[in-house]
Amino acid sequence: MQRVCKATLSGHSFNNRLILATNQHTHNIMAYINLKLQWDELKSINPKIRIRNAASILNVKEVELLATIEGDEAVRLKPKFIGILERIEELGYVMGLTRNNDVVHERKGVYLNGKFGKHVSLFVGADIDQRMFLSTWAHAFSVTEYSGKTARKSFQFFSHDGEAVHKIFLTPKSNEAAFKNITEVFKAEVQNEEITILAKKEIAKELSDSEINADDFQQEWRNLKDTHEFYGLLGKYKLTRTQALRLAPKGDYAIPVDNKVIRILLEKVSEYGTEIMCFVGNQGNIQIHTGPVKKLLEYGEWYNIMDPKFNLHVNETAIHESWIVRKPTEDGTVTSLEIFNKEGNMMVQFFGKRKPGIPELDQWRDVIKEVENELIEVGV
Repeated sequence: MQRVCKATLSGHSFNNRLILATNQHTHNIMAYINLKLQWDELKSINPKIRIRNAASILNVKEVELLATIEGDEAVRLKPKFIGILERIEELGYVMGLTRNNDVVHERKGVYLNGKFGKHVSLFVGADIDQRMFLSTWAHAFSVTEYSGKTARKSFQFFSHDGEAVHKIFLTPKSNEAAFKNITEVFKAEVQNEEITILAKKEIAKELSDSEINADDFQQEWRNLKDTHEFYGLLGKYKLTRTQALRLAPKGDYAIPVDNKVIRILLEKVSEYGTEIMCFVGNQGNIQIHTGPVKKLLEYGEWYNIMDPKFNLHVNETAIHESWIVRKPTEDGTVTSLEIFNKEGNMMVQFFGKRKPGIPELDQWRDVIKEVENELIEVGV
């Protein structure tokens, strides 16, 4: 009798779980249909709206909207990111796009010298220079967008919390046959599976300055041998980056400057032909441009570099802090301009062109000093 009761209870439990699962599945289908209808309505009102802007309006993630597209316009790929990236060179000349909420970095070239590691994967070439953190990647799509009869094709990658981490767009010079083949090889068996969006990881609260051993931190800053060691210092002393700059050693190690500095700097390097490095990143990727910049353009709240191989779009209204930062290395002092938003997140970072073992460009140092003096002279 007791076993029968247990079996009966177990049956009820199973039925309840089945009902809950069915209800959840029905809810998910309805939510999917509702979201698709909302986006269709939004596109009918504004046919040129970008998917990222539409997602913001609808209070969802871009990848969730992408998942509502049916057919060849948005093909879900297996999350075999290394496998896909190992074949990206086959596409030939493409455009890589990496962005955060405030800055968009677009660089054209060929993805060369791919190296894939446990913690970071790399593409290192004269044009395409990437630092990829694949543990944060979760979703991949092959996307074909139409503007009239023109098709724009890309591979797009998203994090566990639904943010776009990297996109690779074909150009007229790209190999479309390779794009089609990679899509077919890595196409997911199930195309209408629900997209799971995980909550963003909570960022640790900044400690009060009094809780930091500032003297030891400053001494270690003075003793740096490589710029990459700075990240280790942040972790060791539990510092946010902007807090580290505030607690920098006395002298010219970290100087806060007016937020107009980004315009002043770019105008000078454009005029002088100074070769720079421009870093833009998010949780899943850092993309780097190395070389000169020429064409600068203001458009609304965005300040832009619009060169043939390199485009940068900076939302100036998001700039909250700007710092000139100097770090000692075995190759001499390395100087950067670092731009932050109000949350303390790095928007964009500039260096002079350099490689390990080679000192920083004198021309870059001269430009930074000129910018610094100009801001001091005008009282900002």
